[in-house]
Parts: sequence; structure tokens; C-alpha cells
Amino acid sequence: MSSRRTIDWVAVHQAALHDQIRHADLLEFGVLSSTIARRVEAGVWDRSAYGVISLAGTPRTEEQRLAGAVLYAGRGAVLSGAAAARLHGLERVPKDPNGTALVLVEHGRHRVSRPPITVVRTHRLPTPTEIHGLPVAPVTRAVVEAACRMTAFDDLRALLAEAVQRRFTTARALRSELESGCGRGTARVRPVLAEIEDGVRSVPEAWARSLAASIPELPPMMWNPRLVLEDGTILADPDGWLDDVGLAWEIYSFRHHADPDAFGDTMRRQARMTGHDVHVVAHTPRQLREERPQVRRDLLAAYAAASRRPRPAVRVQRAA
Repeated sequence: MSSRRTIDWVAVHQAALHDQIRHADLLEFGVLSSTIARRVEAGVWDRSAYGVISLAGTPRTEEQRLAGAVLYAGRGAVLSGAAAARLHGLERVPKDPNGTALVLVEHGRHRVSRPPITVVRTHRLPTPTEIHGLPVAPVTRAVVEAACRMTAFDDLRALLAEAVQRRFTTARALRSELESGCGRGTARVRPVLAEIEDGVRSVPEAWARSLAASIPELPPMMWNPRLVLEDGTILADPDGWLDDVGLAWEIYSFRHHADPDAFGDTMRRQARMTGHDVHVVAHTPRQLREERPQVRRDLLAAYAAASRRPRPAVRVQRAA
């Protein structure tokens, strides 16, 4: 009589998460340790994380890699940080060359980090959202966790600006999450979040804000305000705005204006503003980086020119 074990392989694959399954679960299904070792050695399976087996061989997809991290972290684990932000659909998230996965677990759990898996114990384990079958932290938590681990200001700016600009979250929600966190890395995030709270919605706008603030002859500039006519009709949302003289500052980003429709919208917006006597000055991100003295001169000249004209009959619509 054969002593070969009968394994329900269909059930094994159904129990796997993106073809990743815990070594202990394979044993529960009756798979022998020797069988697991033999298949891993032959390259049919692979060890995607400590105690986790990839039934598809070496993990090839982001979902497989993250599934291995979740299974390693154990019951109740929640993905956060950069990988979670990408799963939510954010695009301005720098790729980690080490493929680090950030996983949150209850504070009472004692699971150590094993690169490239970073395990963070927290008293505030969030209720996850399921994305592609993976437990993912809410987008605001994921963005803040990712931001606190970035070191480049422009990467931080791009992520926070995209999250707010595309309405994944709000500056107020980001501030609340930042103040509720553990504090690690927040010193780098705070000045960038202050830019977002001031109305900045892109990296070039952040450069522009810094430059404008360095010109003592100019009053404080508003960022992305909504301009309306006297009857309440919406006129435009310029990038920068000096309200005392009605001067608009536009930053023509190639990333945005490479889209012909977006560039057309920009030209129509500028035409509407000039048609209502708004003085408009425009620069590119490259000018902001490489021609700062000239940009300063342009702004001062535009401010002086706008000062000599009657202020246009437009006003800033205050937030409700």
C-alpha cells in the first residue's frame, strides 16, 4: 500500500496570498518539510520572506513581495508607507532600490524587522483597506509614514503636493496624522507641510514660494487662491497672487503642460485674467532653478507695473 500523502493542492493555492504562503500553513496542509526544502532548492518554490514560501518561485510582482511581508509580520499586519501610498494610486512616490516594505503591527507584538521588511509596532494600528487582496493603511497614514522616511525635500514636496492636489487627502488631515505619530522624521516633514498648508501644490511652486519670500520689496504672496469677479463669477486660480496690486504669477511646468489639453486650459486661464486687467507674469521651473536673479527682477518689474495701473475688479474667494 502506498504511503504517499494526499495533498489538496487546490486548497493550498487558494490559501496562498498572491502565491505566498507561510511555511507553517504548508505543514498544516500535510506538506512535508523535506518536500518544501526540495522544491525550494530546485527553484520551483522560493523563500520570499522568513517563514514564507513563494509557490511561484522568486516573487516577480510588487503584490507578491508585499504579500510575503504581510505574512511574515503575521495576524493583523497592515501595509503602510511608500508601498501603501502606491497601492492607493499615488504616483510621486520614489522607488526604494532595496524594495523596503513597511508593515505595522500591534504594539504588543514582538516581530523583528528583517530587511527589506521593516516592522513598526504601534498603539494606533489603523483599520486597513483591502487593495489587491492586501491590507493597506488609510491613504493619509500611508503618506505621512512614507514622508517621515524620505530625506530629499523635493521628494517630500512632490508626494504631499500630489496627495492634496489629487484630493487623496487634505492638508488638515495630514497635519492631524503628523501630530498623532511617533515623531520620527517629522522635523523634515513639518516645513514641507507648512508649504502645502500655505496653498502650494507642486515642487516648482515650492521653489517659487521660497524665492518670493526672499524678496523684501514684495508683500506676502498667496498660493492657488480662487479669484472671482464682483458678481461672484469664478475667474481663475493662479499659482501665485499679490492681492494689493492684482498681480498673478504662473509657473509653467513641463510635466503639466506637455499635455496639450492642460496647456490649452492654462492659456485660456491667462487670457481670462488679462481680459479682466489682471497683470500676469510667468516663469518655468527651469528659470526658478537656474535664473533666480532674473526671476527676481521680473517679479519686481511686474509688481511695479501692476502698481501703476488701477487694481483689477477681482477678489479672492475665501474658503468656506
